[in-house]
Amino acid sequence: MRRALLAITGLAASTTALVVLKGSPGAGQVTQALPGDQPPAVPGGLDPAATGGPSAAAPAPSAPSAGVKPSARPSASGSRSTAAKPTAPKTTAAPKTTTAAPKPATRTLYGPTVSYRYGSLRVQITVSGTKIVNATATGMPSSGESGRKSDDVQAAYSGTSGQVVQKQSANLNTVSDATYTSDAYRQSLQSAISQI
Repeated sequence: MRRALLAITGLAASTTALVVLKGSPGAGQVTQALPGDQPPAVPGGLDPAATGGPSAAAPAPSAPSAGVKPSARPSASGSRSTAAKPTAPKTTAAPKTTTAAPKPATRTLYGPTVSYRYGSLRVQITVSGTKIVNATATGMPSSGESGRKSDDVQAAYSGTSGQVVQKQSANLNTVSDATYTSDAYRQSLQSAISQI
């Protein structure tokens, strides 16, 4: 830590000495043209051409005395050197381009109507991208023993938390006492899944 502090302090002192020795542009140095061909700024606002020569308002740079050396060490009290630290030129970072992944399109796919022993049904699935997010069967019998079997199959397979969404396939467990309805559901479902 101490070496790093000494190195930084030495760098700051060296830079300060260089700036003092170089001084302001003299008669032998060429100044660069500013953007828009504007005349360079002169301390005090005087135009050298209007006054007939270099501005008298600009003070002459003073040379450092021969016996004085810039301090490279912090003072005994532990305070840091007051030498000016070099400033890095400001750079403008390019704006960050953010490309968010496009949201997957949600669509509904339909399987064919499948006839079975107790009636017919048609499965429809809702897909987000390639993932099944919902499933249901339509046209199923709704009354009597057939209606009860239809309700059992719907409860097991359909919805956002049914076996179709959980397994993401037509490889579903057969619902007890509803084999024909289960088979018809899986057949229509398989056809709907093949469209993904």
